[in-house]
Amino acid sequence: MDEVGKYIDSFPDEIKTILVSIRMVIKKSAPGAQETIAYRMPAYRIKGKPLIYFAGYKNHVGFYATPSGHSEFEKELSYYRHGKGSVQFPLDKPIPYDLIERIVKFRVMEIMKSEKTWQNEQI
Repeated sequence: MDEVGKYIDSFPDEIKTILVSIRMVIKKSAPGAQETIAYRMPAYRIKGKPLIYFAGYKNHVGFYATPSGHSEFEKELSYYRHGKGSVQFPLDKPIPYDLIERIVKFRVMEIMKSEKTWQNEQI
């Protein structure tokens, strides 16, 4: 079993099911992303740049899309406890998988766009 699988497997079944679903949404939305553990949680990178992190807790799932991912979806995330680059999805409410998917896709586009800009500046 890989590191992320071991991380997810360490949680009770209710939380594990949610974490597996989030992992699947991320992999589907960012198929080329490198999956690893960073800061003791599942982490995803594209072109060497941080994409998304998530973590399981007793009462919520933490989701970390860096400040830009959160600022872009500020209105939709305002319903949840959040900080500059983090949001908490409570386990006693439906997890917004569609919102997670849109945030991941936004971050992928943002990284790819910055990569193209950087490449054009080097020419």
